[in-house]
Amino acid sequence: MIRTVLLDPRGFYEGFSPDGPVKEPTLFLWLVCGISAVLYVLTGFMIAAAFGEISLSGTGMTALQAVVFAVISPALVGAAAGVYLLSIRTFLGRVSGFSEVYRMLAYACSAMILAWVPVVNAIAFTYALMVVMGIAVKTIFKIPTLTAVVVCLVGFVPVASVFIWVQILLAGLLFQ
Repeated sequence: MIRTVLLDPRGFYEGFSPDGPVKEPTLFLWLVCGISAVLYVLTGFMIAAAFGEISLSGTGMTALQAVVFAVISPALVGAAAGVYLLSIRTFLGRVSGFSEVYRMLAYACSAMILAWVPVVNAIAFTYALMVVMGIAVKTIFKIPTLTAVVVCLVGFVPVASVFIWVQILLAGLLFQ
């Protein structure tokens, strides 16, 4: 499923039903973020080993951050879905509810399987929230491409601003 969403988002969202429970997308999101969290810890350990600075506290802090990220990822996606819902309702009217947008965004976040790679995480984040979500909005609501771009850009800017702020905050905590 991850490969389909990442490599053929149009095909995935053409057969996608936004209606339905949020249980499956939430479990999918936990799976993706859990795998990413394990890889993040392993990468941190290997980088620390390469520089000869392996410490229990450093590895423990990295593991704690990864576990917290994986556990709260549905809440973070829920907050982002709320922002996207505001954007969708502003430009398209009442065409969707929160659970539909959450389902679309949870599957779009399959790109976060790459969140463990230090620089690629920002590219994956942008790909998920602009490209994949743009294709999802365009395909599901059957709107022009430019409208989908505007809807996603208006949703992306505040979510990305918070993402950048959190990355800076985490970098400050790690490198003090």
